[in-house]
Amino acid sequence: MATFVLVPGFWLGGWAWREVIAALREQGHEVYPVTLTGVAERAHLAGPEVGLETHTTDIVRLIEVEDLTDVVLVGHSGGGLPVTQAADRVPDRIARVVYVESGPMPDGMSQFDSNPPEEQERLRAQIGDGHLLPPPAWDPAEDPENLAGLDAAALALLRRRATPHPLRAATDPVRRTGGRAVPTALVASTFPLEVVEGMIAQGHPFFAGLAGGQLHALPTGHWPMLSEPKGLADVLDRIAGS
Repeated sequence: MATFVLVPGFWLGGWAWREVIAALREQGHEVYPVTLTGVAERAHLAGPEVGLETHTTDIVRLIEVEDLTDVVLVGHSGGGLPVTQAADRVPDRIARVVYVESGPMPDGMSQFDSNPPEEQERLRAQIGDGHLLPPPAWDPAEDPENLAGLDAAALALLRRRATPHPLRAATDPVRRTGGRAVPTALVASTFPLEVVEGMIAQGHPFFAGLAGGQLHALPTGHWPMLSEPKGLADVLDRIAGS
């Protein structure tokens, strides 16, 4: 059976994977959820110095301290950036990187760069001089595509438990050392696979690094660990067994 390390996206802690963890452990897998510095139960550590490198170190140290090998390293959404860097730092310990609603950003690109200019301007106005990225309102009327599949209980959980995210995790660019490449897989929920395949063929920076990797569809919203936890666990189980 596989060893999973699960890294959540922005505003979420390891708690977001709870149902996925239970399903994977029932299938016999070993699972390590990560809460990144400055978020959830570690929100008190969210100083202005916390950034992408901090979060990369969180993941690498967990893997090293637990002496994990053949890791299936899973990054959801914004968690894909520190996962990309962690796999670059310790490739010999990683069997595969799985991007859930994310992608392997190229060297020099940040999560913030993936937003159109008007969205970047809106976010900077919202943040002002602060060092934290506030969570969204979790309002399906405002964001029906990303919040698809989330019932009232899941939305209430997000509103209650989501915390501001260290801004530098979004604005720091990915830095790769050029080490050994690690096999990849994608779990796409809001992007149809034919769209992803087209973006890969066009060399789009968000998905170009997935060329030659596994592509899996799990149609739902942007937070499949909450909207389709059993389905996500089943996809991860298939990826681990491939």
